[in-house]
Amino acid sequence: MTMQFLVSSDELIKNLQALRNVINNNNTIPVLDNFLFELNNNSLKITASDLETTMTADVQVESSDSGRFLLPARLLVDTVKALPTQPLTFAINEGSGTMDIVSETGKYSFAFADAEDYPNPVEMEEASSINIPAGVLTDAIGKTIFAAGSDELRPTMTGILFEFSPGGLNFVATDAHKLVKYERNDLKADAETQFIVPKKPLQILKNYIAGGNDDVIVTYDDRNVKFNFDNIQLLSRLINGQYPNYRAVIPTENPNVMLVDRNQFLDVAKRIAIFASKATHLIRLDIAGSELKVSAEDLDFSNKAEERLTCNYQGDDIAIGFNSKFLIEMLSNLDSDEISLNMSVPSKAALIHPQDGLEDGEAITMLVMPLMLN
Repeated sequence: MTMQFLVSSDELIKNLQALRNVINNNNTIPVLDNFLFELNNNSLKITASDLETTMTADVQVESSDSGRFLLPARLLVDTVKALPTQPLTFAINEGSGTMDIVSETGKYSFAFADAEDYPNPVEMEEASSINIPAGVLTDAIGKTIFAAGSDELRPTMTGILFEFSPGGLNFVATDAHKLVKYERNDLKADAETQFIVPKKPLQILKNYIAGGNDDVIVTYDDRNVKFNFDNIQLLSRLINGQYPNYRAVIPTENPNVMLVDRNQFLDVAKRIAIFASKATHLIRLDIAGSELKVSAEDLDFSNKAEERLTCNYQGDDIAIGFNSKFLIEMLSNLDSDEISLNMSVPSKAALIHPQDGLEDGEAITMLVMPLMLN
C-alpha cells in the first residue's frame, strides 16, 4: 500500500526548521529523534516532541490518503533544506518500509517507522485562555528571557513567571543577581493566576511569532501551557514550584536618580569592561553633579581604564559597583534612547527604567544587584 502527498518545499521547510528546534540532540528515547506525520487527505499535521515540549504544525498538502508514520528529523530537514523551491511528492510504501521524496530532478529515499510508539498528546482539561498580540508576547519574552537562571538546583528561576490578573499582565525573570519585570497594563485577564514557563519553548515561540500581527491564544491549566498561533501549536509542561517573592527585593525608596544616554553608557561600559577583573567583572560608577565616571581595574595584570560622560543626576554623590556582564546585558535589551538608574545606597539593588520608546500600557523594570567596591 502506498500513500502520497504533494507539498510546497518552502512551506514544508519553514515548519520543519521550527519543529526541529524542539528535538534534543541527545535523546534518551530514540523515537523522539523523529517527526510524527499525520496525513488526513489535504491536511498534514507534523509533530516534534522532547516530552517536556511538544510542537505541531498544520501544513496544507494535496492528497486523498490518510495515515500516520515517523520520519527521521535531521535527515529530512537536511534534505528538504538543500532543495530549491519546488513542489515535492512524498510517496510512502508501507510494504518496503521506505519513503521517497520526488523532486523535479531527483528522488531521495529513506526508511520510515511506525507511529505506534510515539508519545500520545497531552490533554488539557478545565483550562483557561487569553489572547495576547504576537508583538506583545515577543517583547515580553525578549525583554526577560536573558535574565532567567540556569541553576538546576533552583528550577523555578530557570523559567519566566507569567502573572495574569484583571489589573494587567506581568512577565518576570530572575537569576538572583539580576531581575526583569515586563508589564502590560493594557491587557487584562479574567482572574488572577501565575505559572512558570521554561525557557526553551519560549525561545522557540519567540523566533516563530516574531513579526506576526495576529493574536497568540495562550491556554493554560495547573500543569501545562499551550500557545496557538497561525498554523502552529506549542505545548509545554510548566515548571512546578513557588516562584520567589520578587516584589520583596525591588527597592521602593531610590532618591538618587541618574538620567543618561543609553547608547553612550552602553558603549562606555563595553570598553571599560575589557579592563575589569576576569573573576568579578566589576566596573565602578562614580556619579557627582552632571558627571558619570566609569572605571575598572584588574590588579592581577595592572590593567585599568576610566571614561567620563555627562548625565543628569539628582541625589547625593555616590560610588557603586556592578558586574559589567549583567549591566551590559540589561542595557543591550532596551530600545530607549535614555535610561534612568535609580539608587539608594551602594549596598542595595539599583533599578533601570527606559525613559522613552514604550507603548501605552507598557512598563519595564530591570534590577541589578551591586558588587562591593574594594
